[in-house]
Amino acid sequence: MTDQSELKTIGLTPAIYCADQALFHVTRGVPLGDALSMASDFLFLAKKLNEDAAYARDTDRHAWAAHYLTAMSKAVVDDAVKVLTRGRSSASTDKRSAEKPES
Repeated sequence: MTDQSELKTIGLTPAIYCADQALFHVTRGVPLGDALSMASDFLFLAKKLNEDAAYARDTDRHAWAAHYLTAMSKAVVDDAVKVLTRGRSSASTDKRSAEKPES
């Protein structure tokens, strides 16, 4: 089993699309703890910007900033989930096929 501290992002997850093409991707090789900590910081800031947007009637810049921070956070979390679940689907398939009775 892989030590949790050795897990790193795989960099397969895009974020922020422009003309049906991903403008940004999660960077490969970032320790998962660091990446998830950054996603948490992004979400905290997005929450605060959303609160500001609820009261600012003259502009939508708070809402757009929150939108982009949320999109980046989601990409980081999705990339982390891919890392954490990448052996489970094949392992569960192998386990199920091993448990099937032979005819």
